[in-house]
Amino acid sequence: MSIDSILLIGGSGFAGGWATKQIRDAYPDQHLLIGARDMERAQTMADVLGRAEAVAIDLSEEDLGLGDLPISAVAVFFADPSVAALRFAQSRCVPYLNIAPALFELGPEMAAYMHRPDTSAVVLGTEWMVGATTIFALRFAEAFDLIEEVRIGAILDEKDDFGPSAMTDYNRQTDVMTAALARKEGAFFWRMGDDRETVIHAADGTATNAVAASYNDVLALSTALHVQNLQFDLAIDVSSSRRRGERPSTEILIEIAGTDRAGAAMRTRHAVISPGGQMPLTGLGAALVLERLTGLDGNPATPSGLYFPYQLLNPETFFARFEQIGGIVQEFPA
Repeated sequence: MSIDSILLIGGSGFAGGWATKQIRDAYPDQHLLIGARDMERAQTMADVLGRAEAVAIDLSEEDLGLGDLPISAVAVFFADPSVAALRFAQSRCVPYLNIAPALFELGPEMAAYMHRPDTSAVVLGTEWMVGATTIFALRFAEAFDLIEEVRIGAILDEKDDFGPSAMTDYNRQTDVMTAALARKEGAFFWRMGDDRETVIHAADGTATNAVAASYNDVLALSTALHVQNLQFDLAIDVSSSRRRGERPSTEILIEIAGTDRAGAAMRTRHAVISPGGQMPLTGLGAALVLERLTGLDGNPATPSGLYFPYQLLNPETFFARFEQIGGIVQEFPA
């Protein structure tokens, strides 16, 4: 199935490049528009991909400088404080995904959606790795009857490829945000000061200093699982694979506590590992969301609405594609 061009603004960057490649690998005939500030880099990528075109994006123009080019979806891979790309998607009545705005930056996009709720499917895409954390946590949670606590630990290897946009986003978020949203005894609260500092254990058991972080997973999982206690912690350090002398990986540690179907106490601990680092996994989530939004996957396109990524991802498809990129899931004694 081929549809109008998918516009990937930042599609030649680190995260955007991986999403673009994922779409191309799954749908060789789909035409892609790669919007970029570095047109030489975007054109090189377009030439390699085939069925792709590099386009200059002007966020100060209502049409983004694209004129009447037919577009089926808009994806943005960096923070767009002007919300210009979302307004453009709404004007075309096409779906929209942005993976960059932090939890405390959701207001502008939500306001734009609320003023035109019937025009576009709008995805608040800043779940960790664009849905990977949440979709695995929900799968692991299926073994429980009642969930009392969820603890997410994410480890980025300090030698992983972040890319300039990702580092800009991270620095902006950490500079502005001095507190992190969590859930305690059934209520949302902000972890501040010393309460933000913690220790998580990597997949190989190594204790790693971490800091509390705010991502949409906190809202999504708290609501989906009705969990009483939930926190998300992030460490930028040495990954387990690099300690073994291998290439840097990214790790997501998911620990869940509650009761099983028989009412007995139960605790599970899993590691979700992307041996290629964070960007292949981020790109996978973004690509699968775009495929679902547009109907590339063979199902009807997603109707207008406001979504988290995990609400659009098909778990079995995600797990199969995760395995294709070399992803690993490990279960450990709690």
